[in-house]
Amino acid sequence: MPITRHNPFAELEDFPTGLRLFQDTVNRFLSEPSSRPWTPPCDIYETENDLVVKCDLPEVDSKNVEIKIENGNLSIRGERQFSSNSSQKGFHRIERSYGNFVRYFTLPETVDAEKVSAKFENGVLTVTLPKKEVAKPRTIQVQVGNNN
Repeated sequence: MPITRHNPFAELEDFPTGLRLFQDTVNRFLSEPSSRPWTPPCDIYETENDLVVKCDLPEVDSKNVEIKIENGNLSIRGERQFSSNSSQKGFHRIERSYGNFVRYFTLPETVDAEKVSAKFENGVLTVTLPKKEVAKPRTIQVQVGNNN
């Protein structure tokens, strides 16, 4: 039987996520739709040349999105506005969240902050963070010597 090290704090690592989910659930029932906090889901993946962040921002106007890189952090903030025009009166249920949002991501030192680009298409924000040249993997050829 292998010996494994027990981390007594492991359960606490998921505590912030659980607390946020609990708060979101309570807020759905107690607050106005326009004041509910929301956190858009984001994926982060790495290619050979870039770090890429994709965030789902349906019904968010690109004019209401701000992207900043400061002190090694990427911040994406914006707002999804609740519009209750006359054709939408008589809601039976409102589950989608509206209002301001902000996401923060710590960037590795390998990101070239001067060459970052962003694209907003079909409700998906894609932020491309190129890697610095030094951070890219390099293949080194091994020379085989003559054993005479």
